[in-house]
Amino acid sequence: MKIGDIVLGIAFVSAVIIFIIPMPTGVLDILLTISISAALLILFGALFAQEPLDMSLFPALLVLTTLYRVSLNVSSTRLIIGSGNAGKIIEVFSSFVTSGNLVVGIILFIIIVLVQFIVITKGAERVAEVSARFTLDAMPGKQMAIDADLNSGLIDETQAKERRQKIQDEASFYGSMDGATKFVKGDAIIGILITFVNIIGGIIVGTMQGKGIGEAAELYTKLTIGDGLVSQIPAFLISVATAIIVTKGSQRGDMSVNLGGQLFRLSKVLYMAGGVLIFLGIFTPLPFFVLATFGAILMYIGSSIDRKEKIEEIESEITEEDEDVEEIRKPENVMELLQVDQIELEFGYGIIPLADIKQGGDLLDRVVMIRRQIATELGAVVPIVRLRDNIQLGPNEYIVKIKGTDVAKGTIMHGHYLAINQGFVDSEISGIETVEPAFNLPALWITEDQREEAEAKGYMVVDAPSLMATHLTEVIKNHLGELLTRQDIQLLVNKVKESAPALIEELVPKLMNLGEIQKVLANLLNEGISIRDLITVFETLADYATITKDPDMLTEYVRQGLSRPISRKYFEDGVNKVVTIDANLEQLIFKNIQSTEHGTYVAIDQNIVQKMLESVGRETAKFLAYGKNPIILASPVVRTHFKKMTEAYYKNLVVLSYSEVEPSIEIQSIGMVSIDEN
Repeated sequence: MKIGDIVLGIAFVSAVIIFIIPMPTGVLDILLTISISAALLILFGALFAQEPLDMSLFPALLVLTTLYRVSLNVSSTRLIIGSGNAGKIIEVFSSFVTSGNLVVGIILFIIIVLVQFIVITKGAERVAEVSARFTLDAMPGKQMAIDADLNSGLIDETQAKERRQKIQDEASFYGSMDGATKFVKGDAIIGILITFVNIIGGIIVGTMQGKGIGEAAELYTKLTIGDGLVSQIPAFLISVATAIIVTKGSQRGDMSVNLGGQLFRLSKVLYMAGGVLIFLGIFTPLPFFVLATFGAILMYIGSSIDRKEKIEEIESEITEEDEDVEEIRKPENVMELLQVDQIELEFGYGIIPLADIKQGGDLLDRVVMIRRQIATELGAVVPIVRLRDNIQLGPNEYIVKIKGTDVAKGTIMHGHYLAINQGFVDSEISGIETVEPAFNLPALWITEDQREEAEAKGYMVVDAPSLMATHLTEVIKNHLGELLTRQDIQLLVNKVKESAPALIEELVPKLMNLGEIQKVLANLLNEGISIRDLITVFETLADYATITKDPDMLTEYVRQGLSRPISRKYFEDGVNKVVTIDANLEQLIFKNIQSTEHGTYVAIDQNIVQKMLESVGRETAKFLAYGKNPIILASPVVRTHFKKMTEAYYKNLVVLSYSEVEPSIEIQSIGMVSIDEN
């Protein structure tokens, strides 16, 4: 056990023992000295704290010191009433304050108590209450600001975690201070009550011992005032410390530096204050020498600040010139120019309000939600999205960059809504014709007044931020495979290792390295297959990595292992309509698969490929009548090759193998892809 733990335990236990066991006068003097010393330590600790959280245990200190002082009050009361002697410290305090005049002592004691109770304690309690309320109300906004800074790349994950922890600590601290100030208030009230009890009880005991009422009143009142002062002075100091802590607010650094910087910041303020003091000394009966001296001192300080500011201004100009010359002379640091952001969203100045929190924009929050959505849906961590304004773009234009290259762009109309025709529109509405950028659907820009009418006619109506967020989401999903890095794979491997260490020990690096796993996971993400179930993915790779190293073949094995989530994603309850591939075409593709050291590919005459693509177009068009994405079923050996042959022409075409469909799923073929025109 540490010494500090022992001392803390003794402090709490002694506060309870003092209640029960009578203390000798010498011991009481020591305990009172400890009380005064603790109050001074707390006061100076609060005064010189850099920020309120430096005294995060202040509420607990208030509870301990309050309990300790109440115990001392009980002990001193026992000595005053019992023997008429409460020790040297209380006697000296009573004699020094009263100075032989009991009335003066009573008046001074009452003034100290009232100042502490009405001014200091009451004010500190109110400030603590308001600070706690505003701190708790500001928590959501601060959390959103941290997420925005993290998303924009101003801070990293570690810094964001530290800031979130600090926000929680501040909320806990001010909430505790709100409650702890009630102890200070109660301490002041109980001090007043104990004073009256001591005086009344002392008079009763004194008269019972044969003393006159006047003699007893003088003796016990004098001792009670001393006892009250010995108790109230530490309480007063701690009340002041409480007020300092809760009124510091957002100030950081030494209080002396902050005060000096704020009071003596402007020389004209010092000139005016000094001039007023000198004026009052000359034209009023007030003491001229005192006022003129202080006025001259303030004006001298003001002139010193003026000279210091001029010197600093000249030094600053010289420093800036030196820096400019040095910047010209030193070689350019080209390493900073080599860094390429994984994902960037650049926009014109007209879109800035959508990204500015101060102007009510929530684009930053939407980007954060996009990262969370993709992580939940596909199991991949999206890199930080950099948001930048670009004056070279049109006011309402935006572009999405992947690894520094433009991959998508769009235009919005600020203050308008996009009405998208999904094929279920009863009657058309007037508007500015355009194309929805994410899915290339016909759409119209409409005003807010037309929104309800458009929704009633079957249009899907979205606002500009939602449009940009949806477009960005689809772009990220389409390029998620190439955004997956070996470092990401290492993080995923480490995550699985926590729950399945034997699996990782067998797979990496004995059977597959990070690059080979990366290719398989990228293949899955490129076709929108979730990799959240990493244990199943790695278990399948461990089973088949001894048979083949071809990433395409391993991908097919993994897809078969993920048949349940794949079936749940693409098929619904009931009959599901699909398109199949002619057996002759599958056989032709299979026979023309060529293997190389870099993988496999299909070598088929281009005329045959063209006929196959035309057939795909005719068969998938049948799905438009049902309002669903087309799904083509193929055998496992040709599925991946058929997908590669068609993906450049049919972007959203879903190609599944029979092995990926659960037996419980009921399917119906409504067409067949074939190169035979008949």
